[in-house]
Amino acid sequence: MARSEEGTESVDDPFGALLKRYEGQPAAVSGRGRDPVNPAMIRHWCEAMGDAHPGYRGPDAVAPPTMLQAWTMAGLDGRNSRTGPYVELLAALDDAGCASVVATDCEQEYLHPLHPGDEVSFDAVIESVSARKTTKLGTGYFVTTRMDVRVGPRLVGTHRFRILKYAPREASPERGGGADTRRPRPVVNRDNAGFWEGVRDHRLLIQRCAACAALRFPWLPGCGGCGSPEWTPVEASGAGTVYSYVVMHHPPFPAFEPPYAVALIELAEGVRMISNVVGVPHDEVRVGLPVAVEFRSYDDELTLPVFRVREAVGV
Repeated sequence: MARSEEGTESVDDPFGALLKRYEGQPAAVSGRGRDPVNPAMIRHWCEAMGDAHPGYRGPDAVAPPTMLQAWTMAGLDGRNSRTGPYVELLAALDDAGCASVVATDCEQEYLHPLHPGDEVSFDAVIESVSARKTTKLGTGYFVTTRMDVRVGPRLVGTHRFRILKYAPREASPERGGGADTRRPRPVVNRDNAGFWEGVRDHRLLIQRCAACAALRFPWLPGCGGCGSPEWTPVEASGAGTVYSYVVMHHPPFPAFEPPYAVALIELAEGVRMISNVVGVPHDEVRVGLPVAVEFRSYDDELTLPVFRVREAVGV
């Protein structure tokens, strides 16, 4: 995920200066993974991601690198939860009115592969606390932690996680209209520009590898299966089903109206993409719900693919 610390920086900020004393202090010490790296979790992960790479199966299997954080997560009982200075930092922000939180981005570095049977340990540090920032969500502070993950003495990877702790902006008539109410723009780059050109023309385009014919989404510069950089665009039918979903209940933000459903849609072609389910109440969205793509314009510049229940559109 891209690095993000957008917002206007405050110059006179005595409280922010006090928060700086937490930089370099531990966020977790001598943590241990709840379970060894194991084939069952690797299988679940690959099934959820639709990743059938043979390197993740068999006697010489490795864990997908992006599972790095999964082996250190605390679980519902709170084991491996962070304590000490990190908790104090978050409590200080809460007391100052910055009680809302949103994850902004993460960065991972993979140094050595993990194999089934490996037992991971980790330490985490509060790497940085930003100056006070005023964003569209509200005013607060970006807090970045770095986790070092090890197997025995060997460092196998690092995980940086950044959150924004903030006081939400109050809705008011003065804030109505203008840029505040615009839907955030998608990040368009050389790798995904073709997809957004298709959306503009009301076409849902995915990629087909020119070497192994595997279909893929999101758009990538090379095939995750065979590594070929050659591909062709394919127009998907737009029909699919809800593979998984969450209901968002974030603090008020002018461009959105929570609660709403965000779903992982499995297209008829077999690839999956994330989008909104529209046309039904959020509490009626279910796994397996048949949907079809709909291209919705939010303003003169922005069109996005969303999914409507298929019976509602007569597909």
